[in-house]
Amino acid sequence: MYLVKSPLLLRWYYPSLTWNKNRTQKVIYLTFDDGPIPDVTAFVLKTLKSFNAKATFFCIGDNIIKHPEVYEQVKAEGHRIGNHTFNHLKGWKTADRVYIENFSKCQELTQTELFRPPYGRIKKSQIAGLRSVNPDTQIIMWDVLSGDFDTALAPHKCYENVIRHTRNGSIIVFHDSLKAFERLEYTLPRVLKHFSEKGYRFGVL
Repeated sequence: MYLVKSPLLLRWYYPSLTWNKNRTQKVIYLTFDDGPIPDVTAFVLKTLKSFNAKATFFCIGDNIIKHPEVYEQVKAEGHRIGNHTFNHLKGWKTADRVYIENFSKCQELTQTELFRPPYGRIKKSQIAGLRSVNPDTQIIMWDVLSGDFDTALAPHKCYENVIRHTRNGSIIVFHDSLKAFERLEYTLPRVLKHFSEKGYRFGVL
């Protein structure tokens, strides 16, 4: 079970996290979690380039180690990098010490101020711990979850999720993963085309 639009209750409970950006400007923020991996990340980069769009990639440290050439390509093409832990840990089920160590292990590779907790699940004690070891950390959540990871979701429904809920300043979550690829391949170029035609820019966080 997941909600396409981030609920107000979570925003209230985690007020120090970033859920969206400026609502007055026609800019939206595409983000990609769980890469980098060959083929899927390459597809994302090629598609973004065809629309002259930039995005933010929340990378898993283990995947950076496995696929350094893909990671370097993401950076070389002018996209922003975020930390997504080294092993895609679920904060609610992970001891704080282990979680912070895993964050730090990924941080050695990414050297970024941006962090997104896998599954969007993080304890307040872990937020405090992250900021104690890296005071400049910005924890980035989202206000639109595409659902591309949902293998039961038809590709056109994934597209509709994004189109229906995105507005100025929205942070949108996609996944450059094999699991998500069927829906991502359908949705991403159509989303870029739709919002480009409406005069939107695609910003980095």
